[in-house]
Amino acid sequence: MRSTGIVRKVDELGRVVLPIELRRNLEIGEKDSLEIYIEEERIILKKYAPQKVCAITGTISPDNREFGDSQMVLSPEGAKLLMEELQDYVGVKV
Repeated sequence: MRSTGIVRKVDELGRVVLPIELRRNLEIGEKDSLEIYIEEERIILKKYAPQKVCAITGTISPDNREFGDSQMVLSPEGAKLLMEELQDYVGVKV
């Protein structure tokens, strides 16, 4: 974990403002949702992405599967498109 050097106070309603530079750097827009995690004594904010969203097509479906230790979610269509692109990349047809 690296320090940003940014310090903010919590206001009377429990809010903390994220500086614009940080939001721009992390591509967090005004209406974006953040997911809140707790790890030991740390609060972790992560830009929210719905579960099972295909990295290629953007579709959300219970048919989507996770690959690479859950690092990538693919729909059947997204997997087919990725496979075709990979085959073109390595010059192999199956």
